[in-house]
Amino acid sequence: MAYAKKIAKLLLKKYPDPKIALNFSNPLELLVATILSAQCTDVKVNEVTKSLFKKYKTAADYAGADMKTFESEIRPTGFYRNKAKSVTGCCKKLVESFNGKVPGTLEELTTLPGVGRKTANVVLGSAFGKQAIAVDTHVLRVSNRLGIAHSTDPDKVEQELVRQLPSDILTKFNLALILHGRGICTAIKPKCPVCVLYEECEWPEKLSA
Repeated sequence: MAYAKKIAKLLLKKYPDPKIALNFSNPLELLVATILSAQCTDVKVNEVTKSLFKKYKTAADYAGADMKTFESEIRPTGFYRNKAKSVTGCCKKLVESFNGKVPGTLEELTTLPGVGRKTANVVLGSAFGKQAIAVDTHVLRVSNRLGIAHSTDPDKVEQELVRQLPSDILTKFNLALILHGRGICTAIKPKCPVCVLYEECEWPEKLSA
């Protein structure tokens, strides 16, 4: 059994001030950017939102967007028809039920169309400064390799990590784990020999140091 607290300590020593890679200046922008980031790189999303955020300032702006125009504006992020429906539908609900403001609880956020636990936890952790674990592909892969998670179900992995870690470092640990997954513990050819977690890692396929 890997020790999650020890892993967290080592990881946060390497990444003392981890930040989300998506650019945003308020909860609405992060919500939109996170929806657009599904199966798309953060770099590409940031390129698209640079002009998008200048044009659409409020939930009402997105809710009233011309669908064809909006689809073409977000097209580079891929799956643009579904994403356009999610963003506009989500913002219509914000206008109707939340006075156009992004709510600050998991329960309320997950009532929005196109918003699951992962998206909600990203917004809670990085826009509202709350403690949350958002399980993306990196968190799923790295936590399972390390032996601090034992599931391919993101919700179960979230529960496992929350159970093992101090409640005041959840968001920081989450962001550090994502950085580690992108830079070191990659899906293909992970850089095991230079990994700060090498000694703690339980992955049977890890490359020798």
